[in-house]
Amino acid sequence: MTIFTLRSLKKDFGIKEILKDATFSLNEGEKVGLIGTNGSGKSTLLKMIAQLEPADGGEIWVNSGTKIIYLPQQPDLDENHTVLEQVFCDSGEQMALIKEYEELSHQVAHNADNHDTLMARLSSVAQRIETVGAWDLETNAKIILSQLGIEDFDAKIGNLSGGYRKRIALASALLSQPDVLLMDEPTNHLDALSVEWLQSYLNRYQGALLLITHDRYFLDKVTNRIIEIDRGDLFSYSGNYSYYLQKKAESEESELSSQRKHAGVLRRELEWLKRGPKARSTKQKARIDRIREMQKKEYKQAQGKVEISTASRRIGKKVIELNNISKAYNGRTLIKDFSYIFNPEDRIGIIGANGAGKSTLMDIITGRVLPDSGTVDIGPTIHIGYFDQHSEDLIINENQRVIDYLKDVAELVKTSDGSVITASQMLERFLFPPNQQYSPINKLSGGERRRLFLLQVLMSAPNVLILDEPTNDLDVQTLGVLEDYLEDFNGCVIVVSHDRYFLDRTIDTIFALESGGNVRQYPGNYSVYLDYKRAQEEENKQEQKDLKKQSEKAKTELKSTSELSPSSASRKLSFKEKYEYKELEQKIPELEAKKEEIEQILYDNPPSDFSEMQQLTEQLAQLIHAIDTATERWLELAERDS
Repeated sequence: MTIFTLRSLKKDFGIKEILKDATFSLNEGEKVGLIGTNGSGKSTLLKMIAQLEPADGGEIWVNSGTKIIYLPQQPDLDENHTVLEQVFCDSGEQMALIKEYEELSHQVAHNADNHDTLMARLSSVAQRIETVGAWDLETNAKIILSQLGIEDFDAKIGNLSGGYRKRIALASALLSQPDVLLMDEPTNHLDALSVEWLQSYLNRYQGALLLITHDRYFLDKVTNRIIEIDRGDLFSYSGNYSYYLQKKAESEESELSSQRKHAGVLRRELEWLKRGPKARSTKQKARIDRIREMQKKEYKQAQGKVEISTASRRIGKKVIELNNISKAYNGRTLIKDFSYIFNPEDRIGIIGANGAGKSTLMDIITGRVLPDSGTVDIGPTIHIGYFDQHSEDLIINENQRVIDYLKDVAELVKTSDGSVITASQMLERFLFPPNQQYSPINKLSGGERRRLFLLQVLMSAPNVLILDEPTNDLDVQTLGVLEDYLEDFNGCVIVVSHDRYFLDRTIDTIFALESGGNVRQYPGNYSVYLDYKRAQEEENKQEQKDLKKQSEKAKTELKSTSELSPSSASRKLSFKEKYEYKELEQKIPELEAKKEEIEQILYDNPPSDFSEMQQLTEQLAQLIHAIDTATERWLELAERDS
């Protein structure tokens, strides 16, 4: 069944036509990825579907009763709400029922006059709660929030960072279970483990999905259809991102072949026309008309791609040396006694949970933040280019023209082949046409601003390139070109990113920030690191299984020993021992159930946080000891009670 349909939708911002004649429908259960270059209108299209942006023409038809939830890049939340209150905002009916149930329960307890009437209403509300599954609302909310890295459910929204707010808005959208989810860059501000969890969640999600994301692994695993916005037109591909890439290449090749054939036929026809046929028969006139029609036909040129071609400067043997650096905030150690000597050819990827200290480590390397102890020694020839994840905050004057912003760095740019071009020509290589170059920065989309800031960083010809979440808001085309550029970059590259595809293509060593401020090194790209962690998890599972077998063996041996002990059997149980015996019969199954619960967590869904893993392991060891002790005592009493 069709959920909504766009018919001949138009949108024009003056300097750019976003949509010309857009038409497409979304059906039940479809999971659609929306792609296109920065500034092509992806976010605008989502806003139009969510009725937050007016169309200049056409119509949007939505099936009656359809619940649509829109998750923007920068969600607007109530700063006075707690985390849980905010998450429940889009769960109106369920929360209203729970509040009504609580109020009726209070009245039943304090109003004896209308007891029967109140009890009848309470029973009715309880049945409705059961029907819509509202009892599980709070539990599900806490599970989703925990998977997204949020543990303090009572924290005020006003005290949280933008990244945490985005994750809370994401949790709220998922919990509301709408018919359609519109998601604009949902993976931004999520670490790799949270992205994998979200990917798994959306694969199971029963509703329809229309999302924008730069994460190509995510796009490939979640979507079953791709819609591309290309200079105002929409193109649909029935398949995931890999299928889209294949069909897109075939389409461009076919289009180019048709264009060449058209040009060849037109050339021959024009030559015939130039010979000046003497007789103007009806057949010849028809041929002349056909030539004129062929001259009018236009082929859409292949979409332009960002071209990164900037010169780099010489890099010496000494790059950056970190000597026993440590850093703590509010009593929490982020980095502890870390040392590393960077080499000119290094390709380092820094990973870790949100708040682990990744950006702090980058800031220490660049000198923005001083370590609490230790030293940072930078080589004399080193010029650092820092692509900050908060680049939009570094644009001081948003009314400044794009061309002037770039000229602040240089008016002439030396490219990798040694030629010199103007700042305007370099902007064109980064897909900023002349009319856009003379527009103010505030007219650019978020992705276009990121692309402009990236160009400014590269124009300074760095020989150490530090990229803090470079994939946020950059389109997949630009990311592909950036990855190619980094492969040939003559210098050291340090990357903080949660984008698994980007890490796999660009780095060969992982720095993992773990609990207690430890920075652990792993050779290889991100996929190699994941393989190592999975192997480590399998070892832990096997160790737990071995412990369980040892425990069961010890119980068996203990039982055999008890059966061979006549002295213990000769003495009858006292009243106190009989009571103890009955208590143990209830206690041991409870302990066993708790043990199985923790084992299930450790085996099937082990926590990513080391301290949490350690805590669960210690609890398991304590339970095994308690079970062994209780079982031993129960066997002794059972023998004497027989």
